[in-house]
Amino acid sequence: MSDKPLRVIVHIDGGARGNPGPAAAGVVVSSADGGGVLHEAGIFLGRATNNVAEYRGLLEGLRLAGELRAQEVEVVSDSQLLVFQMTGQYRVKNEGLKPLHREASERAAKFRKCSFRHVPREENVQADRLVNQALNLRRNVTG
Repeated sequence: MSDKPLRVIVHIDGGARGNPGPAAAGVVVSSADGGGVLHEAGIFLGRATNNVAEYRGLLEGLRLAGELRAQEVEVVSDSQLLVFQMTGQYRVKNEGLKPLHREASERAAKFRKCSFRHVPREENVQADRLVNQALNLRRNVTG
């Protein structure tokens, strides 16, 4: 058995149809060492804003990484706001996002290393697909 730490890449996305409106989050957890997808899910959230949905995706991704006992996590998102808030480049001004940001920061701090990377929407298609599946079906989906 290897004593090499588990490293994962967590692609997250969130979306709302209307803002606020029906919302969902998508999460894809993959091995950073080329081991493929470890878990993927779309979570139907009910009524929420787009930014709340993005944070819910982040929280779920960090929860899953913790359950997998990952020690190093790279979070990948097409939400510049979320990434810049999590890296401290932007302050969290919205009162509704402050508790979500606080919880995400606490979860992220539990890993030996947790980084955040902003990508264009085209590089986050799997997580986006899961958001849309959950929205279309109005229920949680896996795989």
